Amino acid sequence: MLKEKLQILPAQPGCYLMKNQHNQVIYVGKAKNLRNRVRSYFTGSHDGKTLRLVQNITDFEYIVTSSEFEALLLEMNLIKKYDPKYNVMLKDDKSYPFIKITKEKYPRLLITRNVKRDGGKYFGPYPNAYAATETKKLLDRLYPLRKCDKLPDKVCLYYHIGQCLAPCVYQVAKEKTQDIVQDITHFLNGGFHDIKGQLQQKMESAAAKLEFERAKEFRDQMQHITAVMEKQQMMTNDMTTKDIFHYAFDKGWMCVQVFFVRHGKLIERDVSMFPFYAEPEEDFMTFLGQFYTKSHHIKPKEIWLPEGTDAAIAERLLEVKTVQPKRGKKKELLDLALKNAQLALQEKFKLIERDEERTIRAVEQIGQTLQIPYPERIEAFDNSNIHGTDAVSAMIVFEDGKPNKKDYRKYKIKTVKGPDDYASMQEVIRRRYTRILREGGRLPDLIVIDGGKGHMSAAKEVLENELDLSIPICGLAKDKKHKTADMLFGEPAMIIPLERNSQAFYLLQRIQDEVHRFAISFHRQLRGKNAFQSSLDGVKGVGEKRKKMLLKHFGSVKQLKMASFEELTTAGLPKDAATALLAHFQEAETVEKDS
Repeated sequence: MLKEKLQILPAQPGCYLMKNQHNQVIYVGKAKNLRNRVRSYFTGSHDGKTLRLVQNITDFEYIVTSSEFEALLLEMNLIKKYDPKYNVMLKDDKSYPFIKITKEKYPRLLITRNVKRDGGKYFGPYPNAYAATETKKLLDRLYPLRKCDKLPDKVCLYYHIGQCLAPCVYQVAKEKTQDIVQDITHFLNGGFHDIKGQLQQKMESAAAKLEFERAKEFRDQMQHITAVMEKQQMMTNDMTTKDIFHYAFDKGWMCVQVFFVRHGKLIERDVSMFPFYAEPEEDFMTFLGQFYTKSHHIKPKEIWLPEGTDAAIAERLLEVKTVQPKRGKKKELLDLALKNAQLALQEKFKLIERDEERTIRAVEQIGQTLQIPYPERIEAFDNSNIHGTDAVSAMIVFEDGKPNKKDYRKYKIKTVKGPDDYASMQEVIRRRYTRILREGGRLPDLIVIDGGKGHMSAAKEVLENELDLSIPICGLAKDKKHKTADMLFGEPAMIIPLERNSQAFYLLQRIQDEVHRFAISFHRQLRGKNAFQSSLDGVKGVGEKRKKMLLKHFGSVKQLKMASFEELTTAGLPKDAATALLAHFQEAETVEKDS
């Protein structure tokens, strides 16, 4: 089917959507020529990363567009819609502080990390909260905007020290407020040198009038401006707000460096590293299109891009002036971003390879050993109980060799009486996959059972005979030291040889340890809760609220049992309830001694 679809692909620009065996979109790409680009995935040799993508492709769709630019826009929208596994997605939650002038009748000066379209003026980003806070403190000394969230009914300390005009009490002209906002805007846009010049004149004028304390205030303000705004060396003489982009790529990985230049100073950089599957220039353009969709990235006045990037498309896409320096200091700054990208890629590449060895390649090895397709999603189960009481089971999920904790599930055993591990496993398998089938959820590629042949047979019976599902199941048996020893697979279940020092074995060990931890922690939580409830059940006058109140006051059931009548009443328990509780404890103690 794929070969036939490849033959009829149009030689036009557009987007293509690669799908896996579950009909999920796993990759979205764009192309000037759909026929050439899509065919390239199925011909020639690829690196291991691209090979894994191709091995997971079972179908594809394509959408023709009228231009390369429209293909880029469509690709961005499709990536947002499908969140494909193999696409570049800026998922980092990093945010930088900004200084904001609010749009209110009496504006305020704030520090925020959330940039919104609310009419306010935002300045930044600043490299850290300290830099933003110090700048705001300086502006508070220079300009008397209001500081309070809600206007009080009397003047505050800020008015008395000259840092607020007290609009809560006095009428402040709109023109006065606008002038202050304009001065702050000018200051933060690089005009602080002009402010220093004005303060210099005021200081000299005050000194000439022998107003030395006033002159000292102006001098201190000038020193604050110097300390806060001028302590970093100038990077460029151009005061335009700009972002400088460059990228390096090697072995299918790309690193993008972004320098944030504000008022001629390099204040911060952003580093992103990710795998790419198309041409580097095209994937960089996709990255660029996503970069400013994040709330903490504000478009500057201009951006600098390396040669080889289509500046016209970038400018049309971002609606920002685009510059591609060819020589001089501007080119040197662009080259500095490239050098940083190359160094970061070299430093991180070994770590990326090591992580991939522990996860994706380990999963590949498990699939090859069991002779099944790449088990991208693995679900593991384990039971926990004490002689059949408080019986629970837990399920964890590993995707591409990494835990996906949002998909973890806990189960209380409902239908099994007594210590029957096999029946408990059947109940949980039945409940889990009946619901998946009912809701149309994602089935796993491999099920891992923390147990031996009996547990595997119990799970298979439910899956195959009741639910008509054919999902590979492997068991993990432990040795006398309760450590992972053998992997069991097949019908009948047999020990599958796996080298103890292989990454595949270590991954299975991590899965078994994690599902056991999750199950035992849930069991302990449930057991502790039930122990507290059962020791106080049936006591007249002690309901759920009073149980919680007593436990909070005394700290434990043991301390509660040792409490006197006076201590119980002091804790807030009525006299009748305290008497009933003491009698209950005494009766329970007598029964325990007799038994």
